[in-house]
Amino acid sequence: MERVGIIAKTHTPGIREILHDLHAWLVERHIQALFERETAKCIEHSTDVHSKAELPALTDLLIVLGGDGTLLSAARLVGERRVPILGVNLGQLGFLSEITLDEMYLALEQVLHNEFTITPRLLLKASVTRDEERLAEYSALNDVVINKSALARIIDLQTCINGQYVTTYKADGLIIATTTGSTAYNLSAGGPIVHPDMHALILTPICPHTLTNRPIVIPDTSQIEISLKSANEDVFLTLDGQVGLALRYRDVVHIRSAHYMIQFVRPTERNYFDVLRTKLKWGER
Repeated sequence: MERVGIIAKTHTPGIREILHDLHAWLVERHIQALFERETAKCIEHSTDVHSKAELPALTDLLIVLGGDGTLLSAARLVGERRVPILGVNLGQLGFLSEITLDEMYLALEQVLHNEFTITPRLLLKASVTRDEERLAEYSALNDVVINKSALARIIDLQTCINGQYVTTYKADGLIIATTTGSTAYNLSAGGPIVHPDMHALILTPICPHTLTNRPIVIPDTSQIEISLKSANEDVFLTLDGQVGLALRYRDVVHIRSAHYMIQFVRPTERNYFDVLRTKLKWGER
């Protein structure tokens, strides 16, 4: 490992000291530190400064300090470059960024000595077609969500999988989640927790009008097509709760798995069930 990219949530209390110490640790081991532009403003010794989009192509490892939101945005930028991401939790829950600040240097030592595990995670690709013209294409690590505004009525979402008609959901919206995102919005909406090693996608309706419309788990090779059949309603497509656009009547959303995986660094002594118990208090009475 020769070059490390660093992205941080810059409004975190104490972030200047954290970055200063991390920079010194890397320099001591003759590792070049490359900082994202906003992150670089927090440290005086940052000479290698790049945009967030440039970092994945320049580094052997990406360290992301912040919460899950910071990690999600970084993961979408990495895309198919296969740069491992080490997420350090500076927030509260930090389900994805599972390494604590106290564990960061131990985790980095493990990376240096090749004593770590890479956990590949599925990425979704979503595109929007309007009047047979493709408007935009997005990536999502957690989920693709179609939902209505607070004042809109129930919306109709005609759903097909691999060209086969499934159902027309009458609901407040629909979540298409990866197994990584199964513990995010999907879980809050009553969807199942699915182990991230499973090759699956989860469709979970949000407050469905028909109680028989329950969540369904499908293969991650599925091609999903969702058509908005409600007119005069405020409906939005959102990716990982961070980016998206407003949909119109008869817009079609196409969703599929990316042909590459996002690589997360995980300490060898920790497993997925440890994270469930620690972060979600899973199994406690």
